[in-house]
Amino acid sequence: MSNERHSQLDELKTRALVFAALGDETRLAVLTRLCSGMPQSISRLTAGTNLSRQAVSKHLRVLAHAGLVRSVRVGRESLFALEPQPIEEVRNYLDQVSRQWDEALARLKAHVEG
Repeated sequence: MSNERHSQLDELKTRALVFAALGDETRLAVLTRLCSGMPQSISRLTAGTNLSRQAVSKHLRVLAHAGLVRSVRVGRESLFALEPQPIEEVRNYLDQVSRQWDEALARLKAHVEG
């Protein structure tokens, strides 16, 4: 397999991880809480929710595996922060797919009307 093909497959796998991580309402809620820009502890992320610390930890591991959050150790506590780069990358990918569909529909319209 060529290096370019291998690179494309790696990109697809990375995007799939991000989409899978974003496909859960609890993980989306956790990301929303992290959008403030301030790193937060698991205690703070569970405050005001019905989620246990263990549940939030599990969801944070999935988000971290997808590259969407990072943790920083501060004393005895881990703080979690949003990593926006993977979201920007899938946003750019979706923009590209959208342009391709727009072009395909424009060609179909031209063919049907032509």
